[in-house]
Amino acid sequence: MKALVVYCHPHPGSFTAAVRDTVLDRLRAAGAAVRVHDLYAEGFAPVLTAGEWQGYLDSPANRAPVDAAVTDVLWCDTLIFVYPTWWYGLPAMLKGWLDRVLLPDVAFLMPDAVNRTIRPGLTHITRLGVFTTCGASRWLTWLIGAPGRRTLMRGVGFLCHPRRRTVFAAHYLMDSSTPASRAAHLARVVRAMDRLTAGAAPAPRLTAQAAE
Repeated sequence: MKALVVYCHPHPGSFTAAVRDTVLDRLRAAGAAVRVHDLYAEGFAPVLTAGEWQGYLDSPANRAPVDAAVTDVLWCDTLIFVYPTWWYGLPAMLKGWLDRVLLPDVAFLMPDAVNRTIRPGLTHITRLGVFTTCGASRWLTWLIGAPGRRTLMRGVGFLCHPRRRTVFAAHYLMDSSTPASRAAHLARVVRAMDRLTAGAAPAPRLTAQAAE
């Protein structure tokens, strides 16, 4: 199993960081090879520039500004997002990562003379996990439509393997959370991760010669 974790939070001591660490612990326990993109720590620039927009369909040149991230997306078979929900959706930093990294001929194939709509390009991804926190209640989040969850679980999910395994876990009412509610949520994250990784083959270990 090769897992890419996309983490988005500006504060290193946040509860979201504890969720990330729990996710990473379960991946390592499952023997996964893991790569992490900490968007704030990397100083990721989320804005799709005018030049990138103009060259959006120019593949593979469109990958050049975000080559490292694209390489990891194409490498992984497990994609996991860890982030806070702000205004019912994705933080601008994470939305910008989707805009700039999940490009034509990377995440999807554009319409052509035969196909009238886009087609999935991430079918090598067989596991998708989404872990978030929400200030609003579960009821209010669902009333609004949970746009962040929909974007990742449905939008990105559609581009992945048709029989992908998915998990989702959110701590609602985060602004009034307690030590007990946070501990209970981390236990839910453990259970979700164990479902996500169940049956996955550990990543092969490099021999000393291969590592040279």
